[in-house]
Amino acid sequence: MYELSGRIALVTGAGGRAGIGRAIALRLASEGALLAVCDLHNNGTADWGGLPQVATEINTEGGQAVGFTGDVSETSDVASIVDGVISEFGRIDILVNNAGAPAGPDRVPVVELPEAVWDDVININLKGTFLMSKAVSRHMIHRGGGGKIINMSSVAGKQGTARYAAYCSSKFGVIGFTQSLALELAEHNITVNAICPGLTQTERLFGMASTLKPNDGTSTEQWRDVMVERENASNPLGRIGQAKDVSDIAAFLSSSESDYLTGLAINVAGGSHMG
Repeated sequence: MYELSGRIALVTGAGGRAGIGRAIALRLASEGALLAVCDLHNNGTADWGGLPQVATEINTEGGQAVGFTGDVSETSDVASIVDGVISEFGRIDILVNNAGAPAGPDRVPVVELPEAVWDDVININLKGTFLMSKAVSRHMIHRGGGGKIINMSSVAGKQGTARYAAYCSSKFGVIGFTQSLALELAEHNITVNAICPGLTQTERLFGMASTLKPNDGTSTEQWRDVMVERENASNPLGRIGQAKDVSDIAAFLSSSESDYLTGLAINVAGGSHMG
């Protein structure tokens, strides 16, 4: 267990029911952190309360959490979120840049990739990480005392994949940005690291399957199951990644146990990617 009592953490992209953002928020809260959870919308459905439910879960378990909505690719929204968190909690100690563009529309060959879809992926995955990190870094430098910034990249940020050009480009960019920012912020005792998950069993699998499935009558649900089965069979550790696998690393990187680590891009992929 890591001691995060009283630390203030901001986690973006936290409203999905089976998402990495929710898993990270719950894990950090279990370690004692106070949470600001953020997403573009509340993300509620008929059977899921979305972002407010994530905050309620944390509060019900004896933690403290507040939800914020906004677009991480818009400067004004980022300023509103960061100012809101500081107003609510007084400071930000941990930033987890987890917000990501929806998977699916971008998973096509480059010759078929619409410019607007490319822009969406780059704006959310890369520009959003830049804008949120910029705003929170300024705050951390001003208040002193160091801090932790964790950016969500991917194993696709280390090796290109056909039909993933926009996604790979954004995630390669996140790793480069992480390294540069780590060097800039080291003198302020602010560490900056990236997490690189492999294929992980979240809602995003459905969006990926909807585009990648063959045109032979296979349903999206069926192809999603095929993707899971293939990963279970090929992964060296014998299973697809789970959101908990990523949240465990996020908790470590948020803690004092990682104080001498910065500029890293850590694979969470069960051995499927080792570079």
